[in-house]
Amino acid sequence: MSSAWLLPEHIADVLPAQARRIEELRRTLLDLARGYAFELVMPPLLEYLESLLSGTGRELDLQTFKLVDQLSGRSLGLRADTTPQVARIDAHLLNRAGVSRLCYCGPVLHTRPAAPHATREPLQLGAEIYGHAGLEADLEIQELALDMLRAAGIDGLVLDLADARIVRGVLSGISVDAQSLQDVVAALAAKDSAALRVLTRGFPAASRDALGELLNLYGDEDVLGRAREVLPDRPLIRRALDDLAWLARHLRHGHPHVRVGFDLADLSGYAYYSGARFAVYASNVGESLVRGGRYDEVGAVFGRNRPAVGLSLDLKALSSNGRPAAPRSAVRAPWGEDAALRAAVRRLREQGETVLCILPGHEHEAQEFHCDRELAAVGNQWVLRAL
Repeated sequence: MSSAWLLPEHIADVLPAQARRIEELRRTLLDLARGYAFELVMPPLLEYLESLLSGTGRELDLQTFKLVDQLSGRSLGLRADTTPQVARIDAHLLNRAGVSRLCYCGPVLHTRPAAPHATREPLQLGAEIYGHAGLEADLEIQELALDMLRAAGIDGLVLDLADARIVRGVLSGISVDAQSLQDVVAALAAKDSAALRVLTRGFPAASRDALGELLNLYGDEDVLGRAREVLPDRPLIRRALDDLAWLARHLRHGHPHVRVGFDLADLSGYAYYSGARFAVYASNVGESLVRGGRYDEVGAVFGRNRPAVGLSLDLKALSSNGRPAAPRSAVRAPWGEDAALRAAVRRLREQGETVLCILPGHEHEAQEFHCDRELAAVGNQWVLRAL
């Protein structure tokens, strides 16, 4: 029989120091999004399954916990990603004709961890722009992602760009079933040249060779020049490369300390994204800290096929990186029944101070808070003095 205090694998309590860091980050990043004029929404944790999974593909289906609603008998899902919910809000509840900037922060649940040491309960924070098809919206989202990471104290940022249209352009005119396409995309993402050769042996030579070239199209700005030389000269591919060049130029100009690179074979979320996509890394972190891109088809199933672009990150993972905020100073006060003491404590708290009242019998315990002042009795008054 297992111990009652054990939690499921890849599920963990968040203890005070990390919880404080996560909450500080949540407030900071949502305030930053507000500075970009994003409006906060709070979708529910569970919905009818068909709404949660509409248009999201097989990968999200496998990541979603499912249960039966005892009231209606219908299948419910615990969200594994918040974007479909925000798309529903934009399409049906707001129903605006113009641009909507929406942000959110809340837990999502995964049936399996995304990485060996990842949690199955990320705290997902995201920002999305609906209603604008131009690159200006893509750039705004990417700049917000960089500003968020800087606000979190992350240094040595690297932003990698890719575009889902490149592979679609390479495969244009080829009849490929869904499973074969998924296998090809997986081989490209893993840069598995041997598997790619086997999977594409029936493809036309030009497309087969172009897919092979994609495996080597990663690095600095020279990648786009090489891509124009070795990939088929097709309108969809040309537009994608032109868009990536435009984004990279503006990012380098506005964020000279960020290294901008390209990985044209990075196809994470291929079935989801419709255009330019990005991932932001830090020099001392193996996994990406923020991912995002354009997904113009996300609202189609809700009856409004509006342009959409966004970003998302896991606050729990982000809290483990960067410079932790310095602990806030606090005031130490004795516990007592004296009315003047209790009034002094209330006044300090009303002024925004943290006041730690030392309970009887615990005067010598170490505390999480940094008490640099104390409330002390001087004559007939309670005064604040430095420790």
